Amino acid sequence: MNRNKLYIFLLIVIALGYLWLFFSNVTVFHEKQLGCLFKKITTYPCPSCGTTRSVQLVFEGEFFSSLFLNPFGILVAIIMLVVPIWIGVDYVKKSSSFFKFYKASEQFISKKPIAILLFLLVILNWYWNIKKNI
Repeated sequence: MNRNKLYIFLLIVIALGYLWLFFSNVTVFHEKQLGCLFKKITTYPCPSCGTTRSVQLVFEGEFFSSLFLNPFGILVAIIMLVVPIWIGVDYVKKSSSFFKFYKASEQFISKKPIAILLFLLVILNWYWNIKKNI
């Protein structure tokens, strides 16, 4: 994927994330509990269950509550805040610093020991979500 396609894709995904946060707080949708499809089908939380509420807690300044609910929420909140600004700076400066960071991160994550560690962290988070009965 080239730089511009990646930037557009990420901006669209992040915009959809902000829309999801907005609609999850709107009373009409909140009462219907849009929630996790995996949990509705299996009755078990998925590894990312609680991420929306965790991101909301980060934006409210409740970092420890967010971390306890789902650590992925802090990561998602950071991405939602930093990436659009970084992409904007790249467009203004006509640079590719975020694209280079993304490519380097992609290479780092694709190393087998790192991939296994990240996979185990996801499984551990999933186990924790099940134990907390999110």
